[in-house]
Amino acid sequence: MAGLSEQKMTIVRTLVETAPDRIVGSLQQALSETPDGSALGGVRRLVETEMFARTQRNAALLPIVPMCIADGDPRTVTFPPRVLSLLWRALRVHHPELVRPLGGIDDDIAPQLLVDHQDTLLAAAAIGVREATLNEFVTVAQVCDRHRPDGAAQLAGCLQIGAIVRRATLRMPEWLDHRGGDTTAAVRLCYKDAVALADDAGPRFFHMLAAQMAQPWMVLRIISTVMDKPTERYLRDSELSSFGEAVFDDVDEALSAISRLDPDGGVESARNLAKAADLVVHQVKEIETGMDLQRDQGWGLRVVKQRASLANVVEGRLREAEKVSLEALPMLSARQPRGRRPMPHLGAPPEPRLVGRAMALLSFCEEIRTTANYGGFASARTKMVEKLSSYIDQYVEDVLDMLRSGEADDPEIGTAYLHLAADLKQLLMGGKAGDLIRRRAFSAIDPEKAAAAEALIAALARA
Repeated sequence: MAGLSEQKMTIVRTLVETAPDRIVGSLQQALSETPDGSALGGVRRLVETEMFARTQRNAALLPIVPMCIADGDPRTVTFPPRVLSLLWRALRVHHPELVRPLGGIDDDIAPQLLVDHQDTLLAAAAIGVREATLNEFVTVAQVCDRHRPDGAAQLAGCLQIGAIVRRATLRMPEWLDHRGGDTTAAVRLCYKDAVALADDAGPRFFHMLAAQMAQPWMVLRIISTVMDKPTERYLRDSELSSFGEAVFDDVDEALSAISRLDPDGGVESARNLAKAADLVVHQVKEIETGMDLQRDQGWGLRVVKQRASLANVVEGRLREAEKVSLEALPMLSARQPRGRRPMPHLGAPPEPRLVGRAMALLSFCEEIRTTANYGGFASARTKMVEKLSSYIDQYVEDVLDMLRSGEADDPEIGTAYLHLAADLKQLLMGGKAGDLIRRRAFSAIDPEKAAAAEALIAALARA
């Protein structure tokens, strides 16, 4: 079968070369089983070649790759995504002797020799962008400067300390997990090497490290190590104060979002906000651990207020969760005879909106369980869980009695409430709390089938 014409292949090549890495990777996967002789065989080879080249490029330019993103945080140092391809093209044109070996280096070569070669490439790129006398490097500089006034200078500075950041990136997990001793010495040495190359390289060094992290705010731990757990005032008055301010601003934004939790927004939205609360707890803990704070002023006072705000917001959601859950499992509102407690109201099926609200809010409460203690709302959560769990247990007993005695006008409605109670109890208690209620419901509805099922389960257990 004939392949695409040269003109069409040129169009495809242009599209592939300008597409994001994610798109090219998806194309490679989609075309992986395409035969060579098919119409798309040439496209598959083109995509594979492009992906191989990008792998080489991203490995060589590793220190700046995560900084080349669209819609990056304006508080950080970022560059337009196309800077990577433009910079790589400039290196291929003007330093082919440095680029070419990356595609043919023997797999058995010592890793350090490969890293040294990549670092040499970074140094050449830094000079090219800073001098901006060659056309391809001029284009890179212009794109960066359009993105931000000092874009080209920032990129050149990042490339200049790229070799140091590459070494630091390899040791990042160790630096984050193990403080003190050799770790502290290694972190400080890298920082010293960076500022030795340029006086203003300090903030840039930490911006580059943060870009390599899954949680960029954890760069505060590295900063704390370098500065030997600084006092709040010392860090706040330094050129690195923006890193602390950024975390405080993120916490304020998260607290505002949590306070606006919409129970009608669904379970996924509620769980995401619970994860935001979990993140706030970790961020506040990192701030308290990483610097010496005065709790009655400055950042220390701000931390105290944020902790109190988080506890208040979460406790409000807990109270709302209890209220909505009670509404979703309604009792008869008519006046009960003296001495008789209210009984479940089974005159209508569970109300979908109330069910959705209860499931969303209890999902939020379930998601925050691991950080409730440090977050300051463990007591409120425990009380809510115990009270609501007790209510559900009694509610289930009453519904089961009504089903067995025939008091329930519509057994299907009673069964629906039992399943709802099981779902809510599962969110509250975890484990097999919900399964136990469902088994009891099944037993009440069809005792014969339930007994047979129990016998089968016991036989399987013995086998």
